[in-house]
Amino acid sequence: MKTPEINFMGMRRIASVLSIAMIVIAIAAIAVRGLNLGLDFTGGTLLEVEYETPVALDSVSAVLTEAGYRDVTVQNFGSETDVLVRMSEAFRDNLGNEVLGILQENTANNQLTLLRSEFVGAQVGEELRDEGGLALLLALGIVMIYVAVRFQFKFSVGAVVALFHDVIIIIGLFALFQWEFDLTVMAALLAVIGYSLNDTIVVSDHIRENFRVLRKGDSEEIVNYSINQTLGRTIMTSLTTALVLLALMVVGGDIIHNFSVALMIGVLVGTYSSIFVASNILMAMNISREDLMPPETEEVDDRP
Repeated sequence: MKTPEINFMGMRRIASVLSIAMIVIAIAAIAVRGLNLGLDFTGGTLLEVEYETPVALDSVSAVLTEAGYRDVTVQNFGSETDVLVRMSEAFRDNLGNEVLGILQENTANNQLTLLRSEFVGAQVGEELRDEGGLALLLALGIVMIYVAVRFQFKFSVGAVVALFHDVIIIIGLFALFQWEFDLTVMAALLAVIGYSLNDTIVVSDHIRENFRVLRKGDSEEIVNYSINQTLGRTIMTSLTTALVLLALMVVGGDIIHNFSVALMIGVLVGTYSSIFVASNILMAMNISREDLMPPETEEVDDRP
């Protein structure tokens, strides 16, 4: 199959403006609106109630809100009869039975059973948030060291900037649209780092080899040729991953909905960053053939 000849690096200035604009909007959304932290981070009570027959989640949420409970979130858990209730209410021994009684009073001809009642303390939530943030920073640091050792320092800068670009845009979108940010989303961010890094390394490997093999062409032409070489693989990988994530978003249920949304954004943004951001950084740092040529070894004369 013939290698495409798309001039990606000819669009690098437009891509730079687009990336900077997205990052500025993301940071502004985080600063102004903040994240809609889930129960995992804020603390509160989680109840699991089983209905005999399926029930409308909106009606359950409305009943509990009218009863005076704060920040109520209701979703199905595994089946249409299994309902998960999250609220900011402080935990009490009789809270589960109290909620069960209120729901039973407002539900005719539908038997309810309380399956579990749990509490997540605010202190535990803060620790989860802080440790999750440290995990992201540690992952970026390890990536920078790994890419610097395997390739070259300029490649490590490009890879880390691309990963930071992906993560901050995902977080910014969650802040902008006030989607709930919980531990599943944090796990998705770590998964996006791995996915985007894999794509970036494939492109970087081709760039390195082409700088060593090709004797003609300047840096822009070689980077363009390398990206075009991997374009088919990049599109197919992103497309198949996106199809799986789309299925999870549609039929996976509310528990993993935000996880799949974060990953879907990560796949799209990660594909873009592996082509435009990481390679753009290489061009900005004046990557050249001399940076990638293996060091010459001096021959030792063993003759007497």
